[in-house]
This record gives sequence, structure tokens and C-alpha cells, in this order.
Amino acid sequence: IVNVWYSVNGERLGTYNGHTGAVWCVDADWDTRHVLTGSADNSCRLWDCETGKQLALVKTSSAVRTCGFDFGGNIIMFSTDKQMGYQCFVSFFDLRDPSQIENNEPYMKIPCSDSKITSAVWGPLGEFIIAGHESGELNQFSAKSGEQLSNIKEHTKQINDIQTSRDMTMFITASKDNTAKLFDCTSLEHLKTFRTERPVNSAALSPIFDHVVLGGGQEAMDVTTTSTRIGKFEARFFHLAFEEEFGRVKGHFGPINSVAFHPDGKSYSSGGEDGYVRIHYFDPQYFEFEFEA
Repeated sequence: IVNVWYSVNGERLGTYNGHTGAVWCVDADWDTRHVLTGSADNSCRLWDCETGKQLALVKTSSAVRTCGFDFGGNIIMFSTDKQMGYQCFVSFFDLRDPSQIENNEPYMKIPCSDSKITSAVWGPLGEFIIAGHESGELNQFSAKSGEQLSNIKEHTKQINDIQTSRDMTMFITASKDNTAKLFDCTSLEHLKTFRTERPVNSAALSPIFDHVVLGGGQEAMDVTTTSTRIGKFEARFFHLAFEEEFGRVKGHFGPINSVAFHPDGKSYSSGGEDGYVRIHYFDPQYFEFEFEA
């Protein structure tokens, strides 16, 4: 079940009821009118953000792993898993054409036979998508022609998460190879690397400072075999330019699956395997220190 909460006081506003399997991805459009969700129940659903009403249902052959609205909120993309004899596909639907959803006919479908897509985001201006693969590869796919624009392999293991900077010029990847890496959105040039001792499940870029937060920990299935003290379930803060770690925040007693900054940069949230979403507000000194520096 997908939930909506007030980030200010933790009050739950409502739920989007409909999925019958694990929900792997959620995205809201730019003005928060619509919400897109993808699930292991082989469906991608579009919801009215305010009322919780389901507006559209797209059935797929396998689990939906990633989904997202483009810059204007008119085009949606989602990728499906390589499982049960079906290969991985990225599908594009134009919401301005209701027949595409009704007939379950995307205007474009890109097959990815080599390695399944584990995370994907739209690039600047919605011209292409950036996809991270199980193999550690990164691709750009054109949203108009579907052709592969570029391909690089900087990670040695699966890419778990991709998040863009506020101005969409850069993006950060989180990988099972214990690193997070910063890239240029357009050229895919590798800019920075942030190293840890554990798999990184999620990484986010601060909208106001040159800061990065990483979340991760050991594999969820290994957690019971070690004490929480060794598990290293802290959120870790790095400086974007100097690649140096300058802070850790404890709290979770399981691996962190996702991290995100508030759009105003004054707080961040982390969601963990322990079943909690924790919202942390930065101290006033955090802002003073940064401006002096």
C-alpha cells in the first residue's frame, strides 16, 4: 500500500489502495497532481494524488521495477523485470492519448536483453532516460526514437538507485559495489566517487549544498547473522567536491533502502528494512557552517 504523510509532523494523510504485491517505485509529477506506482503484481498504476482514486492501470508481463514522469508530466516510462521467461522492457506512454492506456499499447517499447534495468530516471527536458543495470552499466535511451545514445560501465556490480541533482545537470548512482558515483547527465562523464565498506542502496544530492547522503548496509538476508553495532546502518554524509565523509546519522536497525532530501534542503528522510521512515531536520549550525565555509 502506498501512503502519503505530512513530512512536517508525520501525520498520515491517506493511502492508495489497489496493488497486491510489493511496490518497487513511486513518482509524482511536477505539480503533484498525479502519482505513478509500479509493483511486483505486474502492474503500473496512475492515481489522483489528492483523492487517491485510481486513474489508469497498465498490466505487464512481469514486475515493474522503475517508473517516472517526464519533465512536463505528460509522458510516463516504466521498466519491467527479466523473469518468468519475459525479458526486460522499458515502455513509454503519452498520457495525452487515452487510447494508449486503454489498449495497453505504449507508443514505444525498448527491449533490454543483456542485463535487466534496476533503476531509471528521466534526463533533463525529458529528451532521454538514464538507466542503471544489474551488470553495473549505465545507458541513455532516447525518449523519441528509443535508440541507445550512450553506454558506460563504471560500477562493477548492480546499480540500486539513481537520483538527479535539482537542476538536472548531474546524477548520482548507488551500487552494490560499495560505492556511489556522480555523473554528468548529458555526457555520462564520471565526476566523483564516494566509497564505503557496505553495499550502497540509495544516494541523494542536497538541493542547496555540495553534500551527498548515502544509505545502505549489508544485504537484508545477512542482517540476522551480525549485531546491529557491526551492521553499519548509518546514513553517511559526504562532501560533493572533496569526496570526504563528514558525518553519520545513526537510528535504523536494518539496512537503509532509500534516502531523499526535502526540496528545501533543510531535512532528509531515510526508509529502512526495519519498517521505519525517519525524517531528520538539520541543526541551525549546519547552515551556518556551510555558508562560512
